[in-house]
Amino acid sequence: MNFLEVESLSKVFGGVHAVEDLSFDFQAGAVHSIIGPNGAGKTTLLNLLTGIYSPSAGRIRFEGQDLTGLAPHEFARRGIARTFQNLQLFFNMSALENVMVGRHLHERCGLASALLRFPRLSREELACREEAAELMRYVGLARYLGTAADAMPYGALKRLEIARALATRPRLLLLDEPAAGLNPTEALELDQLIGRLTGRGVTVVLVEHNMHLVMGVSDHILVLDYGRKLAEGPAAAVREDPRVIEAYLGSAAAARNLGAAGAAPRAGIGP
Repeated sequence: MNFLEVESLSKVFGGVHAVEDLSFDFQAGAVHSIIGPNGAGKTTLLNLLTGIYSPSAGRIRFEGQDLTGLAPHEFARRGIARTFQNLQLFFNMSALENVMVGRHLHERCGLASALLRFPRLSREELACREEAAELMRYVGLARYLGTAADAMPYGALKRLEIARALATRPRLLLLDEPAAGLNPTEALELDQLIGRLTGRGVTVVLVEHNMHLVMGVSDHILVLDYGRKLAEGPAAAVREDPRVIEAYLGSAAAARNLGAAGAAPRAGIGP
């Protein structure tokens, strides 16, 4: 049984096929990247894989369960979490409270406990706060434990969104352009964080334009073009595929840049 199975998936907006007849399998315990030119359907695919969009056709199976057509919170309950290309955080809350929002998915206290302030509620809230703090430390945000979200720098906010997604305790984490807007140091820290996630038991799906990051961290790459699968395989094979060079890069100079990205060392990756 494959971890994530996508079969003949399509999404049509009016007459536009954003994703068309797409099939692939992702294995557990790996970093899978989805790349392609602008408009290739990458974010649409992530929206389908998290229930934000319902497919026009096709099936999505996760750990043997058919999730096709379920609501986003049902995808989350089954172990799929994501971040967004544009930050989706609560800027009127603290950083810690943002992460706690993700942890609430697993709390057991109901409305009666909240209204009557049963001791169990206090214990749940303390456990939630402690787990959120641990996740912030895990993603490298220990210095921001007492900080308001709207006072944090952009690179830290990117990692805060990852911490909140991890608070849902996912087995599959989808990251939509997490390196966008990061400086080289922040991108390296993100590379190291992604490498640690698989050691935590989280399978990662990465949509990203930073080829140094993609080629350094990916175990498997899926290439999209106009909503269809153009190529897939290990980074070395994808990097040399002439269809990928033509469709995604479009020039010999860009092809050389991709080769350089593939040769870049993956530093600091650990369990």
